[in-house]
Amino acid sequence: MAEQSVVSSSEYIKHHLTNMTYGHHPELGWKLAETAEEAKAMGFNAFHVDSLMWSIGLGILFCLVFWSVARRATTGVPGKLQSAVEMIIEFVDTSVRDTYHGTSKLIAPLALTIFVWIFLMNLMDLIPVDFIPVLAAKIGESVFGMDPHHVYFKIVPTTDPNITLGMSLSVFALIIFYSIKEKGLGGFVGELALNPFNPSNPVAKVLLIPFNLILELTTFLARPISLALRLFGNMYAGELIFILLALLPFYLQWILSVPWAIFHILIITLQAFIFMMLTIVYMSMASEKH
Repeated sequence: MAEQSVVSSSEYIKHHLTNMTYGHHPELGWKLAETAEEAKAMGFNAFHVDSLMWSIGLGILFCLVFWSVARRATTGVPGKLQSAVEMIIEFVDTSVRDTYHGTSKLIAPLALTIFVWIFLMNLMDLIPVDFIPVLAAKIGESVFGMDPHHVYFKIVPTTDPNITLGMSLSVFALIIFYSIKEKGLGGFVGELALNPFNPSNPVAKVLLIPFNLILELTTFLARPISLALRLFGNMYAGELIFILLALLPFYLQWILSVPWAIFHILIITLQAFIFMMLTIVYMSMASEKH
């Protein structure tokens, strides 16, 4: 009996940590994966429907809310929503002014988008873990005739490394673009090849170029990976704790879940802030000429 309970708990956790995957199976063609094994067999010919849907949907929601507030903004006494939006914009603007030392006008809108978008995606972690997945399972069963046990539906996009890596690689592409734009291709390559060791002796300078490239390229390439894995790791751990708490008796769930949810609000906001600030710092470093 104890073994069955462990198995059922394991399956419950696995189900909640599996994405809805649509892709090309080597034997079954294009389809929704019904098991983790099918999703694995699809390899790179697949995408996570739930992560894409929630991330794009929340991005559109962010744009619509801010556009609506900007359209109805008044110089008189602002409403609650306008006050909240103005507070966020002022906070991001102050962060950019204090940290970014370049001249690009893209950085402030980029930082605002990153902060609010990641915050909204992280905020989905506060929705009860069974609420939307159970609803999705019932819709899959009644509308599409699917086995409810094979309907997977995660709602926190930032617990998917594909989403966090996609965002960090986009930032990385901007870093390279602005580095070449501000310093030129020669300056960009020279910064990697002549730092941190840059002796005055020409022979020693040439000999140290391989060591400089190894050190600088390692640091440079680690930026998008650290950005993505930091966000993913913290949010994945938070989601896993909520799932484990959901396995407890009902009376214990509320006793433990409420304090964790309150503390998790800090993690949600902090992770969005860290991603935004590191993006600003990296963009500032890319715009500085040494």
